[in-house]
Amino acid sequence: MARVALGLGVRDLAESANVSTNTIARFERGEDIKASTMEAIRAALEAAGVQFIAENGGGAGVRLAKKGNENVCP
Repeated sequence: MARVALGLGVRDLAESANVSTNTIARFERGEDIKASTMEAIRAALEAAGVQFIAENGGGAGVRLAKKGNENVCP
């Protein structure tokens, strides 16, 4: 969801996270991946402007940061 919201293709995210496109595809299918790989993907998405929202009764989620506020927490 976050990748698509950013307008990134699988190749774009794979390159940003320094992983293979197959790894991104496995992750998006819900298959298990290494914790370090998950962190690399998360870091790449956060650098692109995604904010991850913790479980708060409504379920975990993501949102795009406001332009100019990419590193600001709510």
